[in-house]
Amino acid sequence: MNFEQFDEQTGAAIREICRMVAESGGQGILVGGCVRDAILGIAPKDADIEVYGLEPEQVERLLSAKFKIVAVGRAFGVLKIHGVPIDVSLPRRESKSGLGHKGFLVNSDPMMEYREAAARRDFTVNSMGFDPLKNEVIDPYGGRRDINARLLRHTSAQFSEDPLRVLRAMQFAARFDFEVAPETVALCRKIEPEGLPRERIFEEWSKLILKGVRPSRGLAFLRDCGWIRYYPELEAMIGCRQDPDWHPEGDVWVHTLHCMDAFAAERVGDEWEDLVVGLAVLCHDLGKPSTTEDDDGRIRSKGHEQAGEAPTRSFLARMTDQSDLIEAVVPHVVNHLRPQELHECNASDSAIRRLARKVGRIDRLVRVSRADQMGRPPKPFTGFPAGDWLLERAGALAVVYSTPPMIVMGRHLLEMGLTPGPSVGEVLSVCYEAQLEGKFTTLDEGLEFARTLLKKAEANGAVG
Repeated sequence: MNFEQFDEQTGAAIREICRMVAESGGQGILVGGCVRDAILGIAPKDADIEVYGLEPEQVERLLSAKFKIVAVGRAFGVLKIHGVPIDVSLPRRESKSGLGHKGFLVNSDPMMEYREAAARRDFTVNSMGFDPLKNEVIDPYGGRRDINARLLRHTSAQFSEDPLRVLRAMQFAARFDFEVAPETVALCRKIEPEGLPRERIFEEWSKLILKGVRPSRGLAFLRDCGWIRYYPELEAMIGCRQDPDWHPEGDVWVHTLHCMDAFAAERVGDEWEDLVVGLAVLCHDLGKPSTTEDDDGRIRSKGHEQAGEAPTRSFLARMTDQSDLIEAVVPHVVNHLRPQELHECNASDSAIRRLARKVGRIDRLVRVSRADQMGRPPKPFTGFPAGDWLLERAGALAVVYSTPPMIVMGRHLLEMGLTPGPSVGEVLSVCYEAQLEGKFTTLDEGLEFARTLLKKAEANGAVG
């Protein structure tokens, strides 16, 4: 491990902080994820320094002489260094005092031994420290050994005090493609969620979706440790049969795991887009358990796309109150077969416009459908021509990234003399449907369509 893995400014600040601490009789040790990432060959994005042997007031006074600092956890001795991604803290003692992720009493203790302080960390790979001045890795629990073995193992019995760590195991297994040690799986089976707040739950699921190089690892762990029972919509996919000719990979659960790995291999790097698509891929077949039946020797799941809406909403609503996210995900679940269907019938422009209206982003839908197609090994994947075709057609219609914008607007109708009220919305709806059908493509054509419509309505006494 070396400072070249940090940017120049951060590396220089780390050296200076540790030097100042040492000159005052203490020891500064890099801890946690930055040490793990550096050993894995991943450039750390931030640094955590634990200071041993100095009291909190002494550390704050010392750093203030050289750096601008912000105390974000004065009771715990946590200081942020302004301008660089460095947190400075003191070793802490934690004792369980209540339920859940926050049920702890925390007190800093600068005189602790490193081994005792590291015991509170979740996994051995996160329990390592690094003394920059001595160029020495401090590894009391075998974290380096477990990194080499690609194994995720709990550090100590204190692991079970925080139920959120089960979901951290899920996302870490996915992010680093690590196997979870059997003893850690066994320990997780004994842990209950204890009313974890959904925002913390969603944070771990988001990391699985956005950072997992192999999401199937994390999801398989969730099943192995029994926590899949807290996600009944996912659990229902386990053992749900599929037609072996079309899905030689196995049941719906196995298919979904393959799809998630396919998605992860083709993330685009935009967090919102990847989150929407990743969640849609995870949920795309949630409707199969309620619709799958043996149809004269063939296993079919008729209508599973529409049936997937309810379980998708219930699954997501327990983890997040982001209605915009849920509303973005659901249409891609409900319509995930449409690219193939439209391609097979060489659908009209109006059908493609209507699909864009339903899903909002056809590019997202193609990504979901493509992952679905890829998730069927050993069936070879040779490309997704239906997706390519749909993107080309949608591009020509300018509806790849958005719903077709309304050409005729309310103000146009008011300028024609239509009285404000419900009738404006009714006429706009008819005009928009006509636009989607391709009856007009320009504003002049749209206005002429609207005038004709209003004349007919006036003749029938339908508008005022």
